[in-house]
Amino acid sequence: MSAQKFLFASLFFLTTFLSFSQQNQGFSVSGKVVENSGETIPFATVVVEKTGLSAMSDENGNYILKNVPTGKHTLKISALGFAVQKKQIEVSGNLEVSIKMESELQELESVTVLGRSQTDKVNKQAYSVTAIDAKKLHNSTLDLSHALDRVSGVRNREAGGVGSRSELSINGFSGNQIKVFIDGVPMDNFGSSFQMNNIPINLADRVEVYKGVVPIWLGGDALGGAINIVTNSKPRTYVDASYSFGSFNTHRSSINAGYTAKSGFTTEINAFQNYSDNNYWVNVDVADLNTGAYFPNQRVRRFHDKYRNETVILNVGITGKKYADKLMIGFTGGENQADIQTGARMVSVFGQIYRKGSIVMPTLKYQVKDLFTKGLNVNVTGNYNFGYEQNIDTVFRRYNWFGDYKQYEGAGGERSRTLRKFYNNNGIATANATYTLNDRHSFMVNNTFNTFDRKESDELVPESLVYKQPKKTQKNVLGLGYKLDYNDKWSTSVFLKDYSLKTTYSRSYNPSGATGDIAYQKYVDHTSTTGYGAATSYYLRHNLQIKASYEKTYRLPTPEEIFGNVNDNLEGNLSLKPESSNNYNLGASFQTSFREKNALSFDVNLLHRNAVDFIRPTLNNNQTMTTNVNQGKVTNYGIDGEIRYSYSNRFTAGINTTYQNIRNKTMYEPNQNYVSPFYNDRIPNMPYLFGNADATMFFNNVWKKGNNLSVGYNLLYVHTYYLSWPSMGSKDSKLEIPQQFSHDLNAVYTMANGKYNIAFECKNLLDNKLYDNFSLQKPSRAFYIKLRYYFSKSNN
Repeated sequence: MSAQKFLFASLFFLTTFLSFSQQNQGFSVSGKVVENSGETIPFATVVVEKTGLSAMSDENGNYILKNVPTGKHTLKISALGFAVQKKQIEVSGNLEVSIKMESELQELESVTVLGRSQTDKVNKQAYSVTAIDAKKLHNSTLDLSHALDRVSGVRNREAGGVGSRSELSINGFSGNQIKVFIDGVPMDNFGSSFQMNNIPINLADRVEVYKGVVPIWLGGDALGGAINIVTNSKPRTYVDASYSFGSFNTHRSSINAGYTAKSGFTTEINAFQNYSDNNYWVNVDVADLNTGAYFPNQRVRRFHDKYRNETVILNVGITGKKYADKLMIGFTGGENQADIQTGARMVSVFGQIYRKGSIVMPTLKYQVKDLFTKGLNVNVTGNYNFGYEQNIDTVFRRYNWFGDYKQYEGAGGERSRTLRKFYNNNGIATANATYTLNDRHSFMVNNTFNTFDRKESDELVPESLVYKQPKKTQKNVLGLGYKLDYNDKWSTSVFLKDYSLKTTYSRSYNPSGATGDIAYQKYVDHTSTTGYGAATSYYLRHNLQIKASYEKTYRLPTPEEIFGNVNDNLEGNLSLKPESSNNYNLGASFQTSFREKNALSFDVNLLHRNAVDFIRPTLNNNQTMTTNVNQGKVTNYGIDGEIRYSYSNRFTAGINTTYQNIRNKTMYEPNQNYVSPFYNDRIPNMPYLFGNADATMFFNNVWKKGNNLSVGYNLLYVHTYYLSWPSMGSKDSKLEIPQQFSHDLNAVYTMANGKYNIAFECKNLLDNKLYDNFSLQKPSRAFYIKLRYYFSKSNN
């Protein structure tokens, strides 16, 4: 055979082989899976029927099927919460096919189980963050703080029932160590009329929980995490009105409404009220005021614990303009009044003391995209609270838990005779600018300024010099950040923060040494320091994400911690120092689906906190109030995680747990040359093992098409923990907060695809004893019903 014939035969054979190989190998089919709104759907399953080929969309909704044979095929697409779609395709080469899916759960807003939105991109961030789809809870009677109580790593700790003092704890850090925001605006100055445990869940579209490291665009000085309440800011016309009634004469109502004209004129109103007698059952020891007879473990009702508040938020402005995506001028007004039943512990019982307060706050919001140049987005906000807080204690009596009292002659009070009233005159201004250079590089600067100037008076002692002393602070936090999106798999952010605090106050002294001679010396303290951090995320697979973050952070003492707040049983401490912490997080997230309608997700987060000058609450000398002190060094090694399973739109269940080993690492207390007896003890009055479990079943088209029913259950568990230092006293004498189980049931029936809704709830089903701060008992078994109407019309 000649060389030419051999070459020709070889080329013919090779061409034939490649052609045959291409036919066997097939072509690729790729595209994006989205819902009607255009939001991408991650982790959707795409199957080529009768071929065994399948793929799952990645975190951005993209999918790719390889080696699809030529010819006509049927694609079958399924995703949790969406109706199964089928699409006919014909393959003759590489093909791009985008798929739009319809929501299978038109009654999405009726779902009462805590879950994550499929389209929520928040959870993909490099930070340790959990995003709650608040829409799924809008038919429940939950407020924002109790909704967060079901998130791993988070505890809502409160002093009693509706309107009681509460604080959130994230991975062992709590109270002011956790910053709360509404649409990125700090809530530091909102006062007692606008708190997490009196804000209805209907106000939020979603709630973001940042554990440890906080992103730069949330300005402020959080030590251990942040909560960002995100409202629905899309231009639309809607009404969301609800009313609930339940045990202990509890009434809650809210109305959220908005209107956006084609011209861009927009008006929004959010109004809500809460009322409760809070006369739930508690178990206490009681002593007769006259004979001293002792009655241990009595079951009695709280008799002086009424609470009410009313709040309205009004915004008017324009949206959708070239010069302003949003420009809104607003006003927040409200008031509250609360009886004070106990002191910091239930051994102190009151029958006449009460507090009241108001919020009078003008606001400004301005947002614009592509300012001066493409990619430069600016967000500016400002507010100033002119409201007041007042504590009223003018009845000279002593009460016991039976409601009996002993009247005393003369002027006095149950704790400390007062009509003290104070205006905190607190304002916050924020500015945030983000510049996106290209798909990979973006830069950010954020500045948050807070001013506080308390003015006090007491008409019982109008000439008192105590109330004329300065109580001022000015705090500024400046942050700079850079983000690198190297590719679809890897993203990293780094940031730098500058903290500064100016405090003006006075201390009393005796200039002459004579009894009763008191004068005041004015002081001005300045504090300045710098923090920094980084967060990175990498996708090992399209459904397996690894996260790591670190932050050297500082938190400056708040005005209430420095100057006190009698309304919250808080005594001030002028000697408080800023606290700092090295925060480390390492987490992983995995989602998968199988057999078309089954879905599983796993989330785990390892954490380490190393805090210096840790600010923690303790009882004051007479144990009627709390005060804050610096604990030299505190560490925390912990883990929290969640597993969630869903079957189609019929059933969902989940379990989460948190373990946090918070230890006192202060070996030598100030002015002591011996090892502290509490060295290496757990921090007292802080739960270290707790968790939640939930399950919900859904029934569609019950009695009528478009009417749906869900039945759910939630369990809260908190392990036993000590009220005081574990090394203090003998085992039998230690005060402990016992192991707790709380069981809740709910049923929600929605009509006309969620337009009309009715919900029934039972909280603390087994009537267990539940405790939180310093063993203050929480409500006994309670029943509630909620009615809700919802209408929405998109302006797009």
